[in-house]
Amino acid sequence: MDELMRTNNAVTLSLAQTLLKDADIMFLLADENMSILEGSIGLLPKRLLVDSDEIMRARRLMSDAGLGNELRDKK
Repeated sequence: MDELMRTNNAVTLSLAQTLLKDADIMFLLADENMSILEGSIGLLPKRLLVDSDEIMRARRLMSDAGLGNELRDKK
């Protein structure tokens, strides 16, 4: 899996997950339970991971939705 985005913005994550679900792109939200360690203040970002075969389609989807500035740099 490749990292699509990393953010602690709950609204951005929610929108991105909805877009991926609607496009039938499987994803994994990593670090979701890290709030236990940080005290639930939203300091640590969550990572949105997408299958390597779908990363380009997911990146295009996010860019088209205006979330291009949230995308992680390509490796």
